[in-house]
Amino acid sequence: MTAPLKSGATTGPRTGGPWRRRVRSGTRLRGGAPLPLLVPALIGLVFLVLPLLALLVRAPWSSMPELLTSEEVWQALRLSLICATAATAVSMVIGVPLAWLLARVEFPGRGLVRALVTLPLVLPPVVGGVALLMALGRNGVVGQWLDSWFGITLPFTTTGVILAEAFVAMPFLVISVEGTLRAADPRYEEAATTLGASRFTAFRRVTLPLIAPGIAAGAVLAWARALGEFGATITFAGNFPGRTQTMPLAVYLALQSDPQAAVALSLVLLAVSIAVLAGLRDRWMTTS
Repeated sequence: MTAPLKSGATTGPRTGGPWRRRVRSGTRLRGGAPLPLLVPALIGLVFLVLPLLALLVRAPWSSMPELLTSEEVWQALRLSLICATAATAVSMVIGVPLAWLLARVEFPGRGLVRALVTLPLVLPPVVGGVALLMALGRNGVVGQWLDSWFGITLPFTTTGVILAEAFVAMPFLVISVEGTLRAADPRYEEAATTLGASRFTAFRRVTLPLIAPGIAAGAVLAWARALGEFGATITFAGNFPGRTQTMPLAVYLALQSDPQAAVALSLVLLAVSIAVLAGLRDRWMTTS
């Protein structure tokens, strides 16, 4: 005969109860972080936060209204918003089907295709701009035919800005939507097709509503990335005020002649970034 457990005693791993509760509660450190981890963690926090605080401290708050109401600033801001929105729309039109293809269709070389799609994430933006010139420039692989057949010239135009931003931003949308598609149950689509719906109808009426949060999150990320794009834009589209000069280019130009204006423009982009994070807090941030 085994003696019954006393009140408050923990049970074994197979009986559950208090033992499981103790394991769950023990996943958090209650005695404080060990010093070898705490010190580099604090250094990392300071390293990331200090430049942002310095930007706020050195901001010319007294002259901020004057700096932000100049015609050059509003031109750059308006162009940035228009191009980032257009680049996001382009990314959604061709990026969502691409994400569906990677998530739902088995085909040879799918891993290679996924690697190529995500390559702009790690590719230096200037290299991306050079690649766009080689492909879509006036003497590019495709651009020469666009110029000779249709008279279309893409570099150093507003359309070139949109294409450069879409090139660097679309992988964020594709990754987000593909992850959402992989998490969604494909049996809903299969049930719709067994009831007579075509694959496209099932995608439009069943899949899209299921993955709408993932599309929204990916679109916000793509829009924020497009808004902050610099390297590919200046390489492929140049820096012409009112036509291709976006906010990051205006910051770079102002830093050479008027550092206070550069700080003011940087604060605008910082505010946009904070707004993006606030919009995604329910997806990426938890309170537990």
